[in-house]
Amino acid sequence: MSDKIIIYQVMTRLFGNRNMTHKENGTIAENGCGKFQDFTSPVLNRIRDLGVSHIWYTGVIRHAEGTDYEQFGLPRNHPSVVKGRAGSPYAITDYYDVDPDLAVNVDKRMDEFTALVNRTHKAGMKVIIDFVPNHVAREYHSLKKPQEVKDLGEQDDKNKGFDPQNNFYYCVGQNFEPQFDLNDDMGGYSETPAKATGNDQFTSHPGRNDWYETVKLNYGVDYCDAGGRSYYFIPTPDTWLKMSDILHFWASNGVDGFRCDMVEMVPSEFWFWAINKIRSHYPHLVFIGEVYNPSLYEVYVRSGFDYLYDKVGMYDTVRNAICGGDASQITYKWQSTNHLKGHMLYFLENHDEQRIASDFFAGSGKKGIPGMVVSALLQRSPVMIYAGQEFGERGMDKEGFSGRDGRTTIFDYWSLTSLYHGFFSRRSMTAEEKELSQMYARILHIAKMSKAVTDGEFFDLMYVNPYSDRFNPYHEYAFMRKYENEVLLVIANFSQDAMSGAVTVPKHAFDYLGMTEGEVEATDLLTGEKQKVDLKYDSAFPYEVHPYSGRVYKFEMAMIEDDYEFNEHHKEEFPPAHTAEHLLNQTMMRMFGCERSKNAHIERKKSKISYILDHKPDRKEEKAIEQKMNELIEADMPVTFELVDRHHIPEGVSLDKLPADASEMIRLVRIGDYDVCPCIGRHVRSTRQIGRFHILGTNWDEEKKAFRIRFKVVQ
Repeated sequence: MSDKIIIYQVMTRLFGNRNMTHKENGTIAENGCGKFQDFTSPVLNRIRDLGVSHIWYTGVIRHAEGTDYEQFGLPRNHPSVVKGRAGSPYAITDYYDVDPDLAVNVDKRMDEFTALVNRTHKAGMKVIIDFVPNHVAREYHSLKKPQEVKDLGEQDDKNKGFDPQNNFYYCVGQNFEPQFDLNDDMGGYSETPAKATGNDQFTSHPGRNDWYETVKLNYGVDYCDAGGRSYYFIPTPDTWLKMSDILHFWASNGVDGFRCDMVEMVPSEFWFWAINKIRSHYPHLVFIGEVYNPSLYEVYVRSGFDYLYDKVGMYDTVRNAICGGDASQITYKWQSTNHLKGHMLYFLENHDEQRIASDFFAGSGKKGIPGMVVSALLQRSPVMIYAGQEFGERGMDKEGFSGRDGRTTIFDYWSLTSLYHGFFSRRSMTAEEKELSQMYARILHIAKMSKAVTDGEFFDLMYVNPYSDRFNPYHEYAFMRKYENEVLLVIANFSQDAMSGAVTVPKHAFDYLGMTEGEVEATDLLTGEKQKVDLKYDSAFPYEVHPYSGRVYKFEMAMIEDDYEFNEHHKEEFPPAHTAEHLLNQTMMRMFGCERSKNAHIERKKSKISYILDHKPDRKEEKAIEQKMNELIEADMPVTFELVDRHHIPEGVSLDKLPADASEMIRLVRIGDYDVCPCIGRHVRSTRQIGRFHILGTNWDEEKKAFRIRFKVVQ
């Protein structure tokens, strides 16, 4: 089974900040700041249980900021060339250091980052950080570079506007004098000669809307040649060598990949050279490119990028559908990049874009659900969400340098109530936050675990479903995914109205996907609802779908029978206790390396369950079991199920407890990404519904090495 990459972007300084002062233009002392240490193992496990495979820690590398760290040996940045109190994470001041704001102990900040990388890996996820190659802060000066490395600009000939071996571009004989008044709190900012600005403004007089706080790096391209742009790549420009060393530095510190900023502003020849060079040492590295020009997509894929932003294509089109536009246009957008299948990164939010729930986008996080269904399930491409998106973060604060624009600030010290609720005070979650986060977990779980999504073929159903009284292609989008016998029929409803209709499945789909006609039992993986459908060539598949929602119908081509029954089940379990049994089984397996219990009596008032262990757990271990169980319950993981035949049981799932005459179709119950096992009993829909888990007592049988736990759950 292929791995579906699901990226969770976090603005690191905001994520763990639990200070709710929210003072406009507030200092770090007033508004607080999140730390590396806020990403505890339980927090990371909750992120992983959402279905996440990679965390993109945004704003890790030391950048220009307004806070004074001179007592720690760090030079103070002049406020004239810092945007906001916290500063832009894309105005790097030292490529070899991490942001002191993020450390509890500033002197040990790199150790704290290394510990975060290790915790993330232990939680089963990989680490992505930003690589910002086009520009640096105006006051760039590395204090942490290796001794043998020369600093950027240290050996430049500043009497030349351009030289292939210079690191910067210069406005020879001119002072830096922008077209606005500088902040003189520290005295006048002086820069002579002025350097070219990061957004390719080769002037000493940038405007306020320019990237005036940054300076452009020189990769051997003369942008101001009298005959037009000229390229000097032989011998290898010094900047190429320095930036390659920086990539190697972070890879050697455990980073698994890079989100590369403003890729198009750096020559593709550098990317080809640098990515191939570093992959000779670190072949596993993932490179994600922020690229906006579709005509250059192939160039950057050939240069070594694994994934490229699909912003001007899929993002813009899905956003338009969410806002009431034509959903059928999605077809043309995936077709335009189909030759790059698997290389396009789908997303609906990131730090540059407006929040779905903001007044500038859709006004409600719920309206983004159909867009998320499409983005996550449409292709094998990776998908990304921005921390808080799953809780409906609105981004409507007026933080300071970042005004009320529907975006979450990258310039100010701030905190997000939605993240505080979702990760640090879950009992404070609103009903809307809880409902939306559970839906995201279900969608992403399907994306990660369904072979039809990770490995399967794709078939767009829009061309055979024009506007009719049964289907509205302006507000609905339908497609199929298939792998071996597993088929998904996906319908997204972007409308404010409930849709009751039918989608045509053409003979072409049967031929292309290798399907057969017959009766199937389809289960909606988002709700668990079932329906039987007589699936024939050019037949209509009936459905009902709620407003701003979707259906993900799963059926197996092998289950074509007139009257299909699951394995007979005689128990009348109490669903909260029965679900707790699943959690306890997995917890004991992880803590003690034992097998799942084969001797359990689960009842409403009191339950008993036994495990074969190599030693008798002591009081400390018993307390750890109870504590872990309540952490898992509090994480509010979704409880879902799916149907598979015996030939497609996931690795590690045992069928030993099933009766000998068990049917061919098996019902698997999943609790987030924490546990999966075959079961046909009744369960709660999410772990918070279990209540509190209490161990009433334990017994140890030394001869049998059997450890018996008596427990109850309190609602």
